[in-house]
Amino acid sequence: SLGRLRPLRGFPLRMFSRRTAWDRTRNRLTESLERRRQEGLPILDLTETNPTRVGLTYPASAILHPLAGSASLAYDPQPRGGLVARQAVAQSYSERGVCVDPEDLLLTASTSEAYGWLFKVLADPGDESLIPQPSYPLFDYLTRLEDVVAVPYPLNLEEGWAIDVAAIERSLSSGTRAIVVVSPNNPTGTYVKRGELGLLDELCSDKGIALIGDEVFAEYPLGKDAGRAASILDARRTLVFSMGGLSKLVGLPQMKLGWVALGGPALLKQEARERLELVADTYLSVNTPVQACAPALLAAGRAIREEIRQRVGANLRHLTTALRGPSACRALPCEGGWSAVLQVPATRSEEEWVVSLLERDGVLVHPGFFFDFPKPAYLILSLLPEEKIFREGLERVLARAGAPEAEP
Repeated sequence: SLGRLRPLRGFPLRMFSRRTAWDRTRNRLTESLERRRQEGLPILDLTETNPTRVGLTYPASAILHPLAGSASLAYDPQPRGGLVARQAVAQSYSERGVCVDPEDLLLTASTSEAYGWLFKVLADPGDESLIPQPSYPLFDYLTRLEDVVAVPYPLNLEEGWAIDVAAIERSLSSGTRAIVVVSPNNPTGTYVKRGELGLLDELCSDKGIALIGDEVFAEYPLGKDAGRAASILDARRTLVFSMGGLSKLVGLPQMKLGWVALGGPALLKQEARERLELVADTYLSVNTPVQACAPALLAAGRAIREEIRQRVGANLRHLTTALRGPSACRALPCEGGWSAVLQVPATRSEEEWVVSLLERDGVLVHPGFFFDFPKPAYLILSLLPEEKIFREGLERVLARAGAPEAEP
């Protein structure tokens, strides 16, 4: 807190905002990782989620050639984004059976920016947004930067990380402005089910609350499920937003293009669209070249996406095979996305687990508490690394998990 911080070189801390007064103390894993890198020691990185660093095949000409087109030289600022780009994004929704009108789409530079814009439109300082737990830790930063209070709601592990709608209802207050759902959730990999979405739609409509759906990993299912909601946009009664982007859909995070699709009652959509358009017009953050070549990037991304699916599926199959025999570890069920959750013996803290794996075995994994898991001990493994790296790293993790409990 600000009360524990000292003035910076004689300047008073009131010069800085409270919203950015985070605890910047480095944890043991960060310090251990930096030492290992400085010493030049090898690291099997099972936290890697950058698709451009895991040996995927990118069709360079199909991606780079459109960027050189003459359309990239003309500046025609459109707050919601260029129509051609929005039509291409709408087509990507239709390919998974979701109908989106290009007029209900708004382009952003990233999903993170989209969250910021939505919180600006929906909430005043001090208002609340309900956030799933466990889930991606970035929510704490995104909400705080907008002076929005993040209120966690539980995902029920015993029911396959089901959304606890009753707990959500108990958590609502007069200041609740939005409920965030992630489908599939990161890192638990669970999709929102049709029944859950129906209950949330009814609850939000009755309480006058918006529903925000993060669907960046929606195109990476790891199996079929007839009960899965096709999209958060299937909600009809309340105002709803679906978010996606090139980062995951096409495996091109460097292209910096995200989007928000609006759904729900017409009057609410119109009000939200006009307010978002004013915010977007203030920033005009999406660059022209990426909009101009969005159709080509989305087309090229189909092959990249399929390669990612194959990689993730192969690594998940190897994980499942490795745990078929007697083991002190358990892989939690995963429906989609790029991560796997591995339960390990709670004989030591998660911090001790991850530091020991890095220092003794050269394997980098994330602890469950990074994602607000309710109890130890869980490790989060990315399914995106090259298969050889994933297999060797997993072998070392399972060997360490089977070591005598007294060994630190």
